[in-house]
Amino acid sequence: MGWKAAEKLIRHWKILRGDNVMIIRGKDKGESGLIKRVIRSQNRVIVEGKNLVKKHIKQGEGHTGGIFSIEAPLHVSNVQVVDPVTGKPCKIGYKYLEDGTKVRFARGMNASGAVIPRPEILKERRKPRPTSPGSKDTPIELVLEKTYDEKAGIGMPDL
Repeated sequence: MGWKAAEKLIRHWKILRGDNVMIIRGKDKGESGLIKRVIRSQNRVIVEGKNLVKKHIKQGEGHTGGIFSIEAPLHVSNVQVVDPVTGKPCKIGYKYLEDGTKVRFARGMNASGAVIPRPEILKERRKPRPTSPGSKDTPIELVLEKTYDEKAGIGMPDL
């Protein structure tokens, strides 16, 4: 899509990937779905199966051409998180529980004040951590080697 970068970026995002949201403006108004992707540089989100547009793709060497339906990004102001208790769109607030954990909760006129849990999809990493050391990683023996001791005079510079 040929979207421009946003003039004023949102600094503290309250809507996360995997949230259940309701579209409050546009051609899919009143429909709900899960957030598939968050595009922070454009202040936009992609909702699964919503805001479908036709895309004309030219035939190439490795693929066939045609007209395909794809999900276009929506501006973040056009979606709101669904309250888990009432099922209506609501704003999001943050508060600390008695045990000190920071949680999101539903706030607004039609909101129940219930805690909105973090989506389970955020616990998975998009890129898995490397399991074996790479060619540029320092061996563990060199990392644990003691190279400076003030009392013994090891590693002291000659001034």
